[in-house]
Amino acid sequence: MKANVGTIDRSIRIILGLALLSLLFLLDGRIRWVGLIGVIPLLTAVASFCPLYSILGINSCSSSKAA
Repeated sequence: MKANVGTIDRSIRIILGLALLSLLFLLDGRIRWVGLIGVIPLLTAVASFCPLYSILGINSCSSSKAA
């Protein structure tokens, strides 16, 4: 897997993932489980690889890291 997620993109994914995961604790009822979607941006940030970016041909990573 080639890295295709850059530094700024990773930071945004981590913040978004943590915000979504916080819904597990902030909301009541069944809607709170929507917060588990936050795992996806966190995993892609940690791996520096996004499968959707590969399909769409997007690369937000600098060329020195991607090689």
